Amino acid sequence: MRPPAVVATLRALIAAALLLACGMAWAQAAPGPVAHFTSAQELEVPGPAAPLQDRVEAQRLAAGWREVALPFTFAREVILNPDAPSVSTRWFRVQVPALDNPGDTASLYVKRWQTAGQIAVYADGRLVHRSVGSPAWHVFRHPGLLVPLSRTPSEPVPREILVRMDSVQGAGGGLSSFYVGSARALLSQYTVREWFEYQVPFMSSAAFLAVGLFCLGVSLWLRGEPLYLLLAGFSLLQVVRRWHFHTGLEALPVSDAWFGWITVNALAWQIVIMHAFLQLLHGRPMPRLTLALVVLTSFFTVLTLPLGALPALLLLRPALQVLQMSLVTIVLVAGLWHSARSRSWDGMLLCATIVLALVAGVYDWVLAQHLLPMEWFYLTPYIPAFHLAALMFIMLRRYVCAIGEVESVNAGLAHRLAAREAELALSYDRLRAVEQRQVLHEERQRLMQDMHDGLGSSLTSAIRSVERGTLTDADVAQLLADCMDDLKLAIDSMEQVEPDLLLLLATLRFRLEPRIESAGLTLRWEVRDIPPLPWLDASTALHVLRILQEAVTNILRHTRATEIHVATGIADGGVEVCIEDNGHGFDVGKARAEGTGRGLRNQLRRAEAVGGRAEWRSGPEGTCFTLWLPLASAVEAAAEAAGEGA
Repeated sequence: MRPPAVVATLRALIAAALLLACGMAWAQAAPGPVAHFTSAQELEVPGPAAPLQDRVEAQRLAAGWREVALPFTFAREVILNPDAPSVSTRWFRVQVPALDNPGDTASLYVKRWQTAGQIAVYADGRLVHRSVGSPAWHVFRHPGLLVPLSRTPSEPVPREILVRMDSVQGAGGGLSSFYVGSARALLSQYTVREWFEYQVPFMSSAAFLAVGLFCLGVSLWLRGEPLYLLLAGFSLLQVVRRWHFHTGLEALPVSDAWFGWITVNALAWQIVIMHAFLQLLHGRPMPRLTLALVVLTSFFTVLTLPLGALPALLLLRPALQVLQMSLVTIVLVAGLWHSARSRSWDGMLLCATIVLALVAGVYDWVLAQHLLPMEWFYLTPYIPAFHLAALMFIMLRRYVCAIGEVESVNAGLAHRLAAREAELALSYDRLRAVEQRQVLHEERQRLMQDMHDGLGSSLTSAIRSVERGTLTDADVAQLLADCMDDLKLAIDSMEQVEPDLLLLLATLRFRLEPRIESAGLTLRWEVRDIPPLPWLDASTALHVLRILQEAVTNILRHTRATEIHVATGIADGGVEVCIEDNGHGFDVGKARAEGTGRGLRNQLRRAEAVGGRAEWRSGPEGTCFTLWLPLASAVEAAAEAAGEGA
């Protein structure tokens, strides 16, 4: 996070603090038309406290009333008098002057009261209000009072107000100034102060609860991210610490002693979590300080267990608060120092909120000791909102930065992928060019070899025979026809070849049928469907055509046959092409043994080249030539055999 972002965030926090201060000042303004009481008569009655009665006459109370200024406070006592009663009662009395009838009912508005006990209000001796909370509740929560004094606008305003406050010995307490007058005006003022003093902290606690549950779920999902677990713990402890802001005035679900112990120690563990959070932000571990904080906090957590009476905790509370402020100071100094050294703007922002918390804590502690007017607002309930804003900003920034890093990584990967695709495309183009040159070279070599072995050989034989004068015109014409057939087959082999032997046979028939008919032979064509041959290409197709052409040429030249029969079939995992004639046969074994049949050798060689075999069966009734071709090439067959073996 850059410094401008930190400055902007701090400005927003300061603006929120100023807005809150303005609201507090407005809530402090005196309403009207009302009577404002800044003094009263006070009477302290030593305990034990008398039972609460529905009617009380001020004249029947003990003598000894004295004039005191409001707000009135009585300080805590560190050393208790063992002979003094555990609970004492204080009475406050004011005489209400005649008020102009505002056309509204009358009410009593007390800005704040605090006591480790109960409070009751009497109007002209009649009980009009009694507190329902426990002593611990009244110590931790400092509510205002809005008590109706009349039921109808025509009912007269009470002339005497009595306030009774019971308090545990040494716990301290106080009563602010109060107002009597129009219920409508006092309700408006009470509502504004109540909203600022309790609803704002309650909303921040509710927000912390939502954030805590969310972060707890995220931490359980992402086990390698401790920030979410720490934030969840801090948020849930904040809810527990401010329990008294969102539980209402009904009886607490735990005892007063346990309630005080929970709320006091929740803050101590929040300090430990804040220290751990800061360490993760600035990245500088402090194991010794962390261990000391954990040990000290655990010690005081055990030490303050509510195993004794409630007053013990109430008296220790100010000392515990001083200890907690000392721990906050240590965590703040260490966190600020390491955040500055590591240039962690997140850590410095969080330290700024801790500074606010420390200043507010010192102010609240002084206010709780009654060294400041008790009607002033306590500030620590508002600090969680600043903590929440800073923590959420930090987590949001980390989330945005993580997304930015992911997008940057994705962009880098996309760039590298594009570069690799370009390299692959260039390599593919080069390979394709090399492959094309290789194919052209191989095709050129094949044609040259074929021209040399087929057409070239035939032309050479024809030239030599013509030079010797041993051939007739018919023989020369036959040689030239054979050369033409060789040339046509070579041209046919240059076309795109499909893996269909039937198409290849049809091409052969188209080329040789005119010669067969001109020789006076009958062609019986009994070709049926056979499976395709995937390995068939231009080179192998030319071999097949040469083999079959040689078989037909031998029939035309040597057998004196009158009929040629061509058929196809399936046998031994391959396909067969049979060419049969009805001419006089020949001794196949003798021809192959003596080596006189050059054409037979060529047929055998070409058949082996394509992975097939050539066979002859000959007799007086004619000769049958069979060409067997495999369905798969030798390489594919070996691969399938290896796969089956695996």
